[in-house]
Amino acid sequence: PISTRIVEIGARMGQFRQAADALPEFFRACFTRTVRQFLLAARAQLDWRRCRVDRTLMALVLVQLHGKRLDSLSNQMRQTKSMSPDYAIAWWRERELRPPRIDPVEFLTKRLAWRYARGTPEIQRDARMFLGDSEKVLPLLHRRIQDGELSRASLLFTSPPYFSITNYHYDQWLRLWLLGGQPTAHRTGTGAYRGKFEHPIVYGALLTQVFTSAAKVLKRDAVVYVRTDRRETTYRATVDALKQAFPKRKILRYSRPFKGPTQTQLFGDKGKKVGEVDLVLLP
Repeated sequence: PISTRIVEIGARMGQFRQAADALPEFFRACFTRTVRQFLLAARAQLDWRRCRVDRTLMALVLVQLHGKRLDSLSNQMRQTKSMSPDYAIAWWRERELRPPRIDPVEFLTKRLAWRYARGTPEIQRDARMFLGDSEKVLPLLHRRIQDGELSRASLLFTSPPYFSITNYHYDQWLRLWLLGGQPTAHRTGTGAYRGKFEHPIVYGALLTQVFTSAAKVLKRDAVVYVRTDRRETTYRATVDALKQAFPKRKILRYSRPFKGPTQTQLFGDKGKKVGEVDLVLLP
């Protein structure tokens, strides 16, 4: 069904020729017209919120949206974050880099085959997925558990935002555009967490609130596994929040030195390879 959906989106590309040419300069320097048309068709047609097939395909497109030239749909760019449009355009011009000529249908079909070459994952039939702000979703889940609509979870597996490292809205502006956002890196709207989490008190309160809410939806013998930043501010806030949310649990710490690109290596304090750490709370 997913491969068929790729072809269906490709068949609608012709409807978006004018829209593809009307996109800002960054898009024309980043993607060929054919790729832009495919992305616009996917953006308009994929019902990723409600349809599992469309959601899977959108996830594949998002992963391949930008990265190494010829290994993604874009001109040369980091895969982990979207670059500033002005910076990217200047960088490509200086190196005379053009977006790769790719047939998006063929490209994504091959990536799909590679992704499932060893089979498809087994999904628990009664599993549920909830999309939303953890501050709002977790209390709602707790009420539904109390009403008998849902069962408690047996695992909390997460990595909270690192203090003063990344701005999730700005750094992922291109993927957010594909999901329906504006074609600009300047995020609109207001919110306490549309930034780099640079206020230590607000940051600590956020972690405490979310972990405390998460504790209310977990089984007593649930495992808690948290990957976080080893820098002092992030690490201490995470540990303090976990202690408040799970006061009777012992926290086991496992250091994770650099073996590849990480948030702190790419976007943190230059020259300070402090790495990351896993915090595990067993029953």
